[in-house]
Amino acid sequence: MTSIRDALNHAATTLATRHDGAMFEGEILLAHALEKTRTYLHTWPERALNEAQLTTFNRLVERRCNGEPSAYITGEQEFWSLSLAVTPDTLIPRPETELLVELALEHIPSDERYKIADLGTGSGAIALALASERPGSQIIAVDFSADALTVAECNREKHSLNNVTFMQGDWLAPLNELIFDVIVSNPPYVREDDIHLEQDGLPFEPRSALVASDNGLDDIQRIVVDSRARLTDSGWLLIEHGYDQGADVSEIFEQHGYHNITGHRDLSDQPRVVTAQYNAGTK
Repeated sequence: MTSIRDALNHAATTLATRHDGAMFEGEILLAHALEKTRTYLHTWPERALNEAQLTTFNRLVERRCNGEPSAYITGEQEFWSLSLAVTPDTLIPRPETELLVELALEHIPSDERYKIADLGTGSGAIALALASERPGSQIIAVDFSADALTVAECNREKHSLNNVTFMQGDWLAPLNELIFDVIVSNPPYVREDDIHLEQDGLPFEPRSALVASDNGLDDIQRIVVDSRARLTDSGWLLIEHGYDQGADVSEIFEQHGYHNITGHRDLSDQPRVVTAQYNAGTK
């Protein structure tokens, strides 16, 4: 019989030729196959797998070797201490996007009842993270994809975060005349010809949530322009962008009358988010 330790070592060797963090990936997949936690694997490394368990695990490893992201294989991803359901209808929440949450929280007092919009919510990761930290505030999260919103609604119910409302539509279009203290967005910003689209599991993710025209800046430009009519006086707009787009995004903000424009770097020291304020009186 094959033990947990032996199965993990074999999987790590197989995965190491294609992916970084092979042992971690193997643990995620084996825990999923056994319907256990990673802690269980570490506690009982000598426990034997039966034939069905080993077959299931090997199939999961094969899928990962073929490039399918672990989050889609297991159907879940951790983000901001929340375990979120994800499907190929949603982007996989990434650690660098937690910077967007951190920065937004700096502008949302814990004792205030702010109104917040999350544009392009996908799985609901950003909106739900903010809702968990600011239960007194109300968040409206928008996505064009009805299928993505189905996933987001499941995540809201899972974590009982009832201060989030989901709406379907194109960016700010479904919000009518609503006004917000803070607007956040992780929009599509990958260039249409970016070679990374064929790497690192990206072929499995929804292209419409990744790619934007105009060198990846089209959706960012639309959000910057249209948010002016949806922000309170000196309200904040925070947008995630690509590592090489910081200067271009800051320029877009400046061209459209924003102030206090600041670029922020992620944990890899890459430009990742631009934050800015808009005075409603300057429309």
